[in-house]
Amino acid sequence: MEITIIQAILVFVVAFIMGIDQFSFLESLYQPIVTCPLIGAILGNFELGVVVGGSYQLIQIGSMPIGGAQPPNAILGGIMATVFAVSLGMEATPEGVGAALGLAIPFAVFGQYAVTLTFTIMSGMMAKADKCAENADVKGIRNINFMEMAILGTLFGLLAVAGLYGGSALGQTLQDFSFQFSWVMAGLDAAGGAMKFVGFAILMKVMMSNEMWGFLLAGFAMALLCSANATTAGATLILCAFVGAAIAIYDFSINTKIKANAGAGNMGGDSDGI
Repeated sequence: MEITIIQAILVFVVAFIMGIDQFSFLESLYQPIVTCPLIGAILGNFELGVVVGGSYQLIQIGSMPIGGAQPPNAILGGIMATVFAVSLGMEATPEGVGAALGLAIPFAVFGQYAVTLTFTIMSGMMAKADKCAENADVKGIRNINFMEMAILGTLFGLLAVAGLYGGSALGQTLQDFSFQFSWVMAGLDAAGGAMKFVGFAILMKVMMSNEMWGFLLAGFAMALLCSANATTAGATLILCAFVGAAIAIYDFSINTKIKANAGAGNMGGDSDGI
């Protein structure tokens, strides 16, 4: 796959913005479900970008930075997963992008290094930021933040463009390699598929509580029933989401009423038969 200068510039711009967004903007644009379709559209295959983004989002769903410890980066991993998927001419199906996800992980680690490097560089500026705060120097604090954004965005843009050209050049080589050593690509496919479940496991470990297990099992059973029926199989995710939203709204309204009554001192008594 040949890369034009316009495509390279657009990939740089997307990576630059997403690199800043992960810490300084909405903190939602950089997610693979947004980044990968954009990269897919730039490379001429928006549908494949959507599928790759959805698959890679499942991997990253429970991956959160804690303090200075950074997980493999979602931005570069998502960009390179899309590049490899397009370069290898994969079909826009979850099964067809597993190998691309496995190949993209080393680039996600490069993104992790870029974040750590930026934090290391900016740590020397914290004393100046404290001095600006003491002097109420708003412009000084603003400039320090702009400097951090510029460094991080540029690093991500350069890494993304380098990966774009490298991944595209490797595309044909990987295709030939996959024909000769199909078991290697099959292993990458299996690893890419397994990582989605690892992402969910990490998320559940963080947020799952004992009273939620019933809802999890109920949702699992509903998903199986819907997917087994030909008339509802295509809308399984939407149906489960609607049921989950209905339960969440009902639970929120009930708990809100309980707290409101408790705050008003309305705890019941003989007059209402309790």
